[in-house]
Amino acid sequence: MTSHTLTETTPATAFDLRRAVRAVLATPADTAATVARVGLGLLLFPHGAQHALGWFGGYGFRGTHAWMTGTLGFPSAAAALAIAVELLGALALLAGVGGRLAALGMIGLMLGAISTHATNGFFMNWFGALTSGAEGFEYHLMTIVLALVVVVRGSGALSIDRVLVRDRG
Repeated sequence: MTSHTLTETTPATAFDLRRAVRAVLATPADTAATVARVGLGLLLFPHGAQHALGWFGGYGFRGTHAWMTGTLGFPSAAAALAIAVELLGALALLAGVGGRLAALGMIGLMLGAISTHATNGFFMNWFGALTSGAEGFEYHLMTIVLALVVVVRGSGALSIDRVLVRDRG
């Protein structure tokens, strides 16, 4: 019996984790992707900080979790995951690490948010002008579109993703 390395004995069709990670993180030095990523992170960080940390007048993790489970009816684990994704995903976007995954997480969050705002109509309720007093889902759709840029193009220039996948040899 001879000793073989993993690459020598693994069929060409087998899942290659290194190649998959590289494909997820690979990103061109694209300024537009950078603007989309950083803009998305800056827009979502305050909201995540409200929900997770209680900053900017938010209720913090415990209060937000209670609202999501009690008022919205989310399962406890889903509410905790949503709060974590809001904060950690925004930070990941700002740093440009795992940008595609963070953006996918944000898309999932925004789809969930649309499901809770759909009955309020399309438009935001700037200055309380709408009679319903509740927000529509226009912001959530714009966030999804911006996140799609990051999913398609990656984290862009000035990102940790670019550093992690650059050729080393």
